[in-house]
Amino acid sequence: MATISVPNPRRVALPAGRAMRKLLALAVAAAILVPLAGTLGASWPRGLTVSLSAPLTSASNWVIDNRDTHPLFLYFFGYLSEAVVLAVRAVYLTLLAAGWPGVTVLAAVVAHRVAGVRLAAGTAVAFLACGALGMWVPTMQTLALMVVAVLASVVVGLVLGLGAGLSDRLHRALRPVLDTMQVLPAFAYLLPVVLVFGIGVPAAVLATVVYAAPPMARLTALGLRGADPEVLEAVESLGATRRQRLLTARIPLARRELLLGLNQTIMMALSMAVIASVIGAGGLGDRVYQALASVDVGAALAAGIPIVLLAVVLDRITAAAGERDDTRKAAAGLLYGLGATVAVALAARLLGRLDWPTAWTLDFAGPVNRAVDWMTAHLYSGVPVVGGTADWAGHFTTWVLDPLRDGLQWLPWWAVLFVVAALAWLIGTWRTALTAVLAMAATGVLGVWEPSLDTLSQVLAAVAVTLVLGFATGIAAARSDRVERVLRPVLDVFQTMPQFVYLIPVVALFGVGRAPAVAAAVVYALPAVVRITAQGLRQVDPAALESARSLGATGRQQLWQVQLPLARPALLLAVNQGVVLVLAVVIIGGLVGGGALGYDVAFGLAQGDLATGLVAGAAIVCLGLMLDRVTQPTERRTRKGA
Repeated sequence: MATISVPNPRRVALPAGRAMRKLLALAVAAAILVPLAGTLGASWPRGLTVSLSAPLTSASNWVIDNRDTHPLFLYFFGYLSEAVVLAVRAVYLTLLAAGWPGVTVLAAVVAHRVAGVRLAAGTAVAFLACGALGMWVPTMQTLALMVVAVLASVVVGLVLGLGAGLSDRLHRALRPVLDTMQVLPAFAYLLPVVLVFGIGVPAAVLATVVYAAPPMARLTALGLRGADPEVLEAVESLGATRRQRLLTARIPLARRELLLGLNQTIMMALSMAVIASVIGAGGLGDRVYQALASVDVGAALAAGIPIVLLAVVLDRITAAAGERDDTRKAAAGLLYGLGATVAVALAARLLGRLDWPTAWTLDFAGPVNRAVDWMTAHLYSGVPVVGGTADWAGHFTTWVLDPLRDGLQWLPWWAVLFVVAALAWLIGTWRTALTAVLAMAATGVLGVWEPSLDTLSQVLAAVAVTLVLGFATGIAAARSDRVERVLRPVLDVFQTMPQFVYLIPVVALFGVGRAPAVAAAVVYALPAVVRITAQGLRQVDPAALESARSLGATGRQQLWQVQLPLARPALLLAVNQGVVLVLAVVIIGGLVGGGALGYDVAFGLAQGDLATGLVAGAAIVCLGLMLDRVTQPTERRTRKGA
């Protein structure tokens, strides 16, 4: 960001004048349209509703009737399913053949060659902890599924990213598709996949690929399109063909984006591993899901911690690989690791030590469950003065969630659309407002207007709490190195913990209902808001701060008058990411009494009701698109003007 000493009054006045003109236009429009719209009624008109139940049910019945006879299923989906099963089984048997010593040595050697001794030691400890928790075999099952799913996601993402990076037309066509894939809740992916492939590993792998491929595609396209034009011109001047320019210039220049895409794909695939357990993925996700069904916090954490450890290790290794310029050394590290693995695995087989020793397994679930029982007995209710967690949940529902939901549902449908249009237009353009209004109106057309407003009320409440806590914590982390160091490992753990795992302790402390769903969403979205806020404040131009200090500004004045205004793009990005992450977990909260659209998606999956599940999933996409357009355009416009 350029050095800022004294703001240009013309630059400040122009946006303010534009905003005033928009406000006046909205006031005039409201004065004209509100009396006319008063005759339309408050509830969504039935004449504007389109029922998709019949066509979706018909499609579902056709798939069920033809799944065992139609050539498409026999010769395409059938072979695809077999290939997935064979690939996962081959990786799983290879991991079992290497045994816990071989797998641990392989991971440690690769980490050492990529990032050094410290990460190698941490990687070895992480894998040993998986065994000590009694989760070695489930960890290998999850790792086998992850390897196949991540490889397939990377291939699909690379192909799509290459096309979007080299073709403007394909980039424009893919952008709304990738937006939809990233906003659509993970549960909604499971419905059509289960319908086609049934319950089992193939459905879990393919659902994970659909969920995890978009980040790879986006970042690949970003890297290719952001390649230095001068380098490309230099290569072209040497007579290189288009293919040679791609292989020798574009792809090497996009190396960091490609590795970041791999990192994000791994993280999303791991988060999907738990959700995919609903359709028979097995492994650690199945253990977490079973613990959720029985509200067994100890078992859930015993299975959730290995997922977190895998995520942290893979995140650190891929991030370190992205910072290195010597890819040959990293490849050599992999070869060394494979050689060491073979040697250690042969030695372990000769000694009969391939399986994790039972005597080395710790009882982790028991102490955790006893601690949770104590917390439930002493904190759930009856706490003097402050009240228990159940009381807090009840008060939050009564004083915040109920009034917010009732207020939104009390508003006439046209008033809701007018408010959405006004907010989107104030911070964006008329195109932004039109997109937001059409997205919101689509929930009414789909026949889920009331549940959509219920879900929207939960999202708004969770986002408000997340932003208050996130901004306060992010400011503290930006102003104190000690606070930042203390928060970093905590944020790492919270960002890599699977979404399902959050529901277990939340339900144990708050019971079931909408308040626990909101609490889980806040905990899940908070780390991203804290990180983005702290990073934005720390990247404020030091010259601006020094100028403010030289004028005698106090620390508080520097924060409110210099840092926060200059970090506005980062703060708006934090708001946007908070909305997206909150929406993802509020939907999963339908499993613990959150109701609304989340319940419809979960009900559709449990009952095989494609119509109910997909309609609710489409409504969630519309809500996500509307909220995204309401928060994101300001960030883009601010960056242009910065």
